[in-house]
Amino acid sequence: MESKPSSERSRAGRPTSEEAAQLTERLRRAAVDTFLQYGYDGTTMEAVAQAAGITKSTLYARYADKRTLFVAVSAWALTRQERDGRVLEPLPDDLAGSLTVIARSILARSVDPDIVRLSRMAIAESERFPEFAASSQAVTWSPRIQVIMDLLDRHERAGTVAVGDLEIAAEQFFAMVGAMPAWLAAYGIYRTPEVEEQHIQHAVRLFLNGVLVREGADHPGPLPAEDRTSREG
Repeated sequence: MESKPSSERSRAGRPTSEEAAQLTERLRRAAVDTFLQYGYDGTTMEAVAQAAGITKSTLYARYADKRTLFVAVSAWALTRQERDGRVLEPLPDDLAGSLTVIARSILARSVDPDIVRLSRMAIAESERFPEFAASSQAVTWSPRIQVIMDLLDRHERAGTVAVGDLEIAAEQFFAMVGAMPAWLAAYGIYRTPEVEEQHIQHAVRLFLNGVLVREGADHPGPLPAEDRTSREG
């Protein structure tokens, strides 16, 4: 007697791991879309279940209540890598080219409509969900900051830059290219691609001017604060 294909068995019994993963993805997307459309207060577990095409019991089996669902799917949405393709590409050998590629990816995510709407919702619900408010910035920024840190570390080891504190430098570069566009987008203001590219090129040049090693200089790159203080004194 021939055994039934696994696809047929899965319909009669427990779902396969692939089917479970597809269900999780569909549920997350439906929940995020529902929260974005109706806000936290206007969203119900029943509405999410209907949007995902599942029963309420299936939804409650995964998430105990709406609060748990909101925190989980919002964090997932903020950390999705679907829009990060440019950061995942091999970076150019030269530092300026690499920083430009990274900056364009940061900008794209900063003004992405879904990310902007999620950020607005996170801010609006920050008092009600302090744990999510505290982590949302970290989960959004950390992957990009780490890419910048790794890049600067590689070039510092090669002797082309003098950074000192990699994390601070990476955060400052991120803020140079992403903070203002994100702030403007939160208010529905978007600069043209040409203007944004001008800002990116200026930020890259300005950043490089502060970290590149100069031949013959006693102190390549910017002086540490304590050294500036002692010299000024």
